[in-house]
Amino acid sequence: MPPIKQKSITLHDVAREAGVSLITASRALSNPDRVSDKTVARVQAVADAIGYIPNLLAGGLKSRRSKTVAALVPIISVQQFLPTIEALTEQLDRAGYQLLLGQTGYDRAREADLLNSMVGRQVDGIVMAGLLSDTPARTRIRAAGIPLVETWDITDEPFDMLVGFSHLEVGRAVADYFLAKGWTRFGVATGDDQRALIRRQGFVDRIGHDVPTAVVPAPSNVGSGRQAGAELLTKDPSIRAIFCSSDTLAEGVLTEARVRGLRVPEDLAVCGFGGTPFSGHLAPTLTTVHVDGSRIGVEAGRILLARCRGETPDEPFVDVGFRIIERESTAGR
Repeated sequence: MPPIKQKSITLHDVAREAGVSLITASRALSNPDRVSDKTVARVQAVADAIGYIPNLLAGGLKSRRSKTVAALVPIISVQQFLPTIEALTEQLDRAGYQLLLGQTGYDRAREADLLNSMVGRQVDGIVMAGLLSDTPARTRIRAAGIPLVETWDITDEPFDMLVGFSHLEVGRAVADYFLAKGWTRFGVATGDDQRALIRRQGFVDRIGHDVPTAVVPAPSNVGSGRQAGAELLTKDPSIRAIFCSSDTLAEGVLTEARVRGLRVPEDLAVCGFGGTPFSGHLAPTLTTVHVDGSRIGVEAGRILLARCRGETPDEPFVDVGFRIIERESTAGR
């Protein structure tokens, strides 16, 4: 016997049970400022009691607003992106928006599919962790007039709005830091994603010559960090300092150094990237490049919501910069 299909609870049911007109019930739930507090309380109580759930899609079709924003990140579990997503979610929630989260997996085809899906869902805005790829989805987003914020990167030609920093400058800054220590033998342990490779390029440019490099699949982990550390130290046992494309990768390098009996930083110095909370609690504590991920989320939410309101945001292009936090892994105290 097929299951009995339950009748959907509608706004008409809420209005009837609350003893108000359909338009009053609608206003009480969607625009409560236009209805008395007493009426809002009665209508909301009835809606809760009978299990009414507003049809957001139908409302969106009328207002041309879905009250949703899409955010795309490479990997949801990558710690450096979490503060950005948390801050962005809070910003949107205060404005009455919901966040749809998509994971691209560092895959351009999957990114394009997700963007096409979000355009089809008529999201009010999109936030990208990284720069928008040159795919047909760009044309669809432009044609649909959907505001888009690129984050965690920088470019002279943003698609729309941007909140980020220069990965090239990160690599150069770490190279300057290593050189100021008087070190001359370097290695790089990096993920194979584009932004990590740009940081490596900035590092090599500043050093002035190529350096031994171990490349591992993104997202990196402690295991791949150990693998990268072993590869580098086998290639050149005289390496004095290693720049890692993530703090997790750096943790693996630290572990490999300890297993090999190397003292950190006396025999080998290690610097990570990301400023993850755990980096300050390792033994030794990890020197890292800190990026204010929370600020990226706040700024992205600010300029995106301004566009959603039909306004021109102040400072639609924000460079949040970065800073090197020196700790024990490079002789900091």
